[in-house]
Amino acid sequence: MNTILFQSANVLDVASLQLKAGQDVWVENGLIKSVVPHQTDVFIASGTKVVKAEGKTLMPGLIDCHVHVIAAHLNLNVTANQPNVFATLRALPIMKGMLMRGFTTVRDAGGGDWNLAEATRTDMVVGPRIFASGRALSQTGGHGDGRPRSDVIEPCGCSSRVGALARVVDGVDNVRLAVREEIMKGANQIKIMASGGVASPNDPIHYLGYSEAEIRAIVEEAEHAGTYVMAHAYTPKAIHRAVAFGVRSIEHGNLIDEATSLFLAEKNAFVVPTLITYEALANEGASLGLPAVSVAKIETVRSQGQKALEILAKAGVTMALGTDLLGESHRHQSEELRIRAGILGNGAALQQATLNAAELLNMSGQLGVVKEGAIADLLLVNGNPLVDISCLLGQGDHIEVIVKDGKFYKQ
Repeated sequence: MNTILFQSANVLDVASLQLKAGQDVWVENGLIKSVVPHQTDVFIASGTKVVKAEGKTLMPGLIDCHVHVIAAHLNLNVTANQPNVFATLRALPIMKGMLMRGFTTVRDAGGGDWNLAEATRTDMVVGPRIFASGRALSQTGGHGDGRPRSDVIEPCGCSSRVGALARVVDGVDNVRLAVREEIMKGANQIKIMASGGVASPNDPIHYLGYSEAEIRAIVEEAEHAGTYVMAHAYTPKAIHRAVAFGVRSIEHGNLIDEATSLFLAEKNAFVVPTLITYEALANEGASLGLPAVSVAKIETVRSQGQKALEILAKAGVTMALGTDLLGESHRHQSEELRIRAGILGNGAALQQATLNAAELLNMSGQLGVVKEGAIADLLLVNGNPLVDISCLLGQGDHIEVIVKDGKFYKQ
């Protein structure tokens, strides 16, 4: 039996946004057994790992709902065309970095697959728990189609490369097959491109991705498999039609308006803003190899991103934390908390990275909380993030202990 006792910790209740002082948290075999007031005379069996936690914050592991663990370069064409072994090896430090920043769970939004998820689950490599999307689905010329303009459109090799974040597929029957293939290969949810994007060459932001029939077919196939669809979308029109056709989670959403936000709230859809990636792309993109055509697109969505956060919050839309960082910019992951805390407050930012994110993953009560019966994903933090979010920033400098599935990854 693997037993851990966090002794006399200040436990962060992310639902009430309160610290419960002086709590003993018992962990057995990967699960939280109990959370009780500190007891000085309690029996501690031999072999129990005791962590002295007095004066420190014990909180749930963070969840990032939009990452690309395979994206080792800002230029996604470089990522997609590198040898498969290089793509895999370059993902290893990216995944380890995420865990060391306190992100014990991530949802990969394209590229990461069952193989990487299984590798971290079994401790073959160090990294977070991964909810993988496999290859994102893109129409020809959409956000996932990295082929350059040419006299002849060559067949897309995006389904055969480990470094490819997306696959190009068109037509109702073909998208049905693509969903079934991604599910068979182990995808936890399905990602589609529902509008133009920044890091792709031929699709302006206002472009719409996929027809109504195609999106509805994708949603139906995902639902048959007991899961859901997440959609890359920026504009109100792209967002509205995706949710109207059954999409559950909107990624980015920078250009959303009030009317569309109210529609999303009515439909109980989620939005995963990813503000830090636009800051990183604007500041570092050109110097790190982002193509000029993508650099020119950044300001279109960057300037509206923070305003979108306010619009979504006012409408009562449930938001989860996401980052969408690429290449060398992965190190900025925790800065998403800083941006959100500055706009919505520390509490809201923490809930989006724990409670809300767990709900989106259909893991409510199992992830994102410190309570009896939950999976033991825990951070022991030197500081109080309700008061000062900076104790969670950087590269996990103030996180003294990281536990995932009841196992220590940092002590």
